[in-house]
Amino acid sequence: MSHTVELMVRTTCGSCARVREQITPVVKNAGAELIVHVVDQDNELAMEYGDRVPVVVIDGDEFSCWEVDNEELAQALAG
Repeated sequence: MSHTVELMVRTTCGSCARVREQITPVVKNAGAELIVHVVDQDNELAMEYGDRVPVVVIDGDEFSCWEVDNEELAQALAG
């Protein structure tokens, strides 16, 4: 089963860029798809995620906020 990983980011968020770079190889190795959403460009996402970015969402369920553990992410994508 292939997973969809969504990363919620803001344009002015340094942690967002770091997390994107960090998780990209993990997502790729798992054969999952990574979709990056810039919440500044979507009012609904901005209201939901606001300053809590970066947020990782796997198959519609929030997985982590601010920090991501690569091993935990890999395990979640393996299941």
